[in-house]
Amino acid sequence: MLRFKGADLRPVLAEAVANTCRVAFVKDHGVYFLSERGERTPDGRQKLLAYAVGCNPHVDAFDDWWELARRELGGDDFVEYFGVREGVFQRILGSEDDLELFATATHLSIQPVAPGPRS
Repeated sequence: MLRFKGADLRPVLAEAVANTCRVAFVKDHGVYFLSERGERTPDGRQKLLAYAVGCNPHVDAFDDWWELARRELGGDDFVEYFGVREGVFQRILGSEDDLELFATATHLSIQPVAPGPRS
């Protein structure tokens, strides 16, 4: 299970709503959500990213975030897209909830949860 802080995720979701696009769930250099279309930094990178707790390469030690990502999501990098109008994302937008993500070999499941102690 991976947790995304609602406070980090809400700006990403709001950007996707404003740009009428999907949100992408990405596992590569970290594990994060981002808007399919969004504001860029001067070096061309996406500005708003919502990293999973423990999987932020700018905060967490490489061995720690890499092992957590591998254990929860496997070894391959990937991108999955979600419609921002899905109920779970609308709930996150309108509440203080966090998001939990569970993965199996064939499915990703997401659900809102009460904010955690690290939120």
